Amino acid sequence: MLKISQFYNVLHKCTKNHQYPNFAVYDLLVSPNCLPDLLQGGIKAKNMDNVFILASLQLQNKAPTRVFRIFNALDNTDYFDFTVQGKLNKVILKYLKSNGKVGTTNFGKVPLTDGQQHHILLHFSGLQQGTPTTALYVDCRLVERVQDVPLAFKSLPQGPKQVTLKTLPTSSQDKLSDLRLVLDESIENVVELQDCSDLEQSEQMETLQLLGEAVFSLLSVYYSAIVLLMIGYLFSSSTENIIMLNFCRNNFKNGNWPGEKRQSKCGPGVCFKLDMCIETAEGVECAPCPEGYTGDGIQCEDIDECQFNPCFSGVRCVNTAPGFRCEKCPRGFTGPEIQGVGVHYAQTNKQMCNDIDECQITHYTNMASGRYSKCKCVVERDGRYYVTVCAVGWAGNGYVCGKDTDIDAYPDIKLQCRDGTCKKDNCMFVPNSGQEDADRDGKGDACDEDADSDGIFNDQDNCWLVPNIDQKNSDKDLHGDACDNCIDVENQDQRDTDKDGLGDACDDDIDGDGLKNILDNCQRVPNPDQKDKDNDGVGDECDSCPEVPNPNQSDVDDDLVGDTCDTNIDSDGDGHQNTKDNCPTIINSSQQDTDKDGLGDECDDDDDNDGILDDQDNCRLVPNPDQKDENNDGVGDACTGDFDKDHVIDRIDTCPENAEITLTDFRAYQTVVLDPEGEAQIDPNWVVLNQGMEIVQTMNSDPGLAVGYTAFSGVDFEGTFHVNTVTDDDYAGFIFGYQDSSSFYVVMWKQTEQTYWQAMPFRAVAEPGIQLKAVKSKTGPGESLRNSLWHTGDTNDQVRLLWKDPRNVGWKDKVSYRWNLKHRPQLGYIRVKFYEGTDLVADSGVIIDTSMRGGRLGVFCFSQENIIWSNLRYRCNGECSAGTILEEQCIHINFSVYLHVHFFFFYIYRHNS
Repeated sequence: MLKISQFYNVLHKCTKNHQYPNFAVYDLLVSPNCLPDLLQGGIKAKNMDNVFILASLQLQNKAPTRVFRIFNALDNTDYFDFTVQGKLNKVILKYLKSNGKVGTTNFGKVPLTDGQQHHILLHFSGLQQGTPTTALYVDCRLVERVQDVPLAFKSLPQGPKQVTLKTLPTSSQDKLSDLRLVLDESIENVVELQDCSDLEQSEQMETLQLLGEAVFSLLSVYYSAIVLLMIGYLFSSSTENIIMLNFCRNNFKNGNWPGEKRQSKCGPGVCFKLDMCIETAEGVECAPCPEGYTGDGIQCEDIDECQFNPCFSGVRCVNTAPGFRCEKCPRGFTGPEIQGVGVHYAQTNKQMCNDIDECQITHYTNMASGRYSKCKCVVERDGRYYVTVCAVGWAGNGYVCGKDTDIDAYPDIKLQCRDGTCKKDNCMFVPNSGQEDADRDGKGDACDEDADSDGIFNDQDNCWLVPNIDQKNSDKDLHGDACDNCIDVENQDQRDTDKDGLGDACDDDIDGDGLKNILDNCQRVPNPDQKDKDNDGVGDECDSCPEVPNPNQSDVDDDLVGDTCDTNIDSDGDGHQNTKDNCPTIINSSQQDTDKDGLGDECDDDDDNDGILDDQDNCRLVPNPDQKDENNDGVGDACTGDFDKDHVIDRIDTCPENAEITLTDFRAYQTVVLDPEGEAQIDPNWVVLNQGMEIVQTMNSDPGLAVGYTAFSGVDFEGTFHVNTVTDDDYAGFIFGYQDSSSFYVVMWKQTEQTYWQAMPFRAVAEPGIQLKAVKSKTGPGESLRNSLWHTGDTNDQVRLLWKDPRNVGWKDKVSYRWNLKHRPQLGYIRVKFYEGTDLVADSGVIIDTSMRGGRLGVFCFSQENIIWSNLRYRCNGECSAGTILEEQCIHINFSVYLHVHFFFFYIYRHNS
């Protein structure tokens, strides 16, 4: 520890700026060597509470420019880094925090790269006492304050080369002309060094005032919630409460105390049961009906406990008087039959049926020795099929598995089996589930720095997958002529709707339906008949309101329903408004309608319209009036092996009971921009690979979604997540239950803590780690939703945080993670797991939320470039597995809290009597 006397010796060794004799000002450009002594205990030794850094700079370079950096030269660890991103008008502070973690703060709307001289003032306060705060001033104006102080300005480790200063080298474009350190002065004095005498003090007061109002508002909401909770408990309809209220009223309010002798007024027939009769001064009262009954105590009727779903999913519930009983567990499960009486028993004693692990009793004679532990058995449709697959972090054919570092379904080495998935991965450390290899050199495009072998690196090649040494480019869209589907017309997106090799921008028949665009009322959707029921000039096939004229096709909420006919009235919450829902009161987000009769399968008792009701039909989705079943296995011959008759066998069908969905495919997707008006960043750029099973996002962008068009009810959704860069540290993730741009679930992962650089409409702070959020925005896409998504926590009328990984660990650069999501909208069941390699690293546990009762799937990005979502797979699944859903869905009232509240009000009532 540096003593006070030693500290003054340090000051004498450093060169003070004698232009300001009354200030402790140190010129770091002249004497950078004094900085280590000051930061290695000098500031702390004198108990200084304020430190200032003043800088004058002149920048033109728009690329990220490091102005100065304080670091450990021994291991290259940064203590403090001041960087300017001219292209985005941002200042970024990266610093080591007191807890040893790296913090990042972004200050937005700071234009510094205009070639003019600018003055920077950084004020670090609360170093020893009070709230640690960092404030940034640019040209004498406060930009923003952040409640945190880098460790560098408290105390750093002792020793040579532990603290080093590196500054911006002078060039023709950039110059750092001044860098000074000021110790323990007031802001009023320091601003004079930059001629900031006109600095308004009101800025500080505004911040404090707003903070005070926010805290008061939160406290008000908190106490209001507590009172409402107590009232809710007090006036609940439980038997205990009614008895207690009767007791209070009868024995205290009217002055009638227990023990007073009277002639009995109770007799047979007065109440439902004799022992329910209670004498009062006015006569008699009847106690509440016993468990299993409801009524006024005089007449009691049996309660149907089965309405509270006490039985396992698929098990028949039988109501008795009083009580209920559950029949045997379904095939493939084991557990007890249960019976009981009353609503409370039905709600708190759910029947548990445990899944029988058939994989443990099935013997695979051709299983390679020693490989079983790396495989797992998956029970397919109705428990009829058992498919052996490699576990997460392994790849192969399910019987032989090898390590898969990047989790893209291809092993690191060639396996001793002949299946396609036994081949060696051509990019071991970068997921590429399609194994694309343009130049066929054995090295996948995803990790080949010259993917077309034309001698030009990918990042400089305007056709990185097609050899073109001349790099000829006739238009201005960054795509060379050799790979441009519109050579003379600028079309950066290269969209080609009809896949004829001619881009939409230069194709006179975009959809390939034989009608020229100028005559086609659906230019991007084939419709040779040109039907247009509402005569609005837009064909029915592509009309968002086919029965209501809406020529502009406006769809503000991105739900594929035009604003003109969009009612947003959705009784069952499945994402389809009542006027377009084929089961308006029954949850069926997939809208499956096998027989095309306009009635969804969920509310149709004969899905295939073959005259045989579903519960008796051995081919529910395939017409077979004869019900022929030669092997008597309960499945009709007409649908054996392909239950939905979609010509994809059940073993590989992602939805074996829905002919509309066969394989995972995101090639057709809807782009949803969540900050369409903001200018903070550009929109995302999506690239779809591997026949729709891999998505890459290349740009540092505003928040955005790529949403598939397939809607799901129950679904399992999994994929591999990988950030293939060491640049930036922001959000990436995936979505499910998408209904519109204001209603969806998002799982998002942030690498480091960071304050969003746009402080309006409120300051948003992101914490590192995985977060599960329910988006129900009243404003829709825009600045409020943008900041709410960035912020870790709840935001009113925008976003609710359902779960956050308690580890608070960010994703790692160039590391693959596998996620597995289960969503059962009928129950509100949500569970997501994350794996790093073979290890389970995060598990949300069971989350119950019914904000969205089903919807579409997609991926999400926010300010993060070079994201890969690989080996994507979805599977229709509305079933409850292993009995865990209903068990964990039951939410119990904390009885101890109930008792405290109950007797709290009882005491008040007794005291006031």
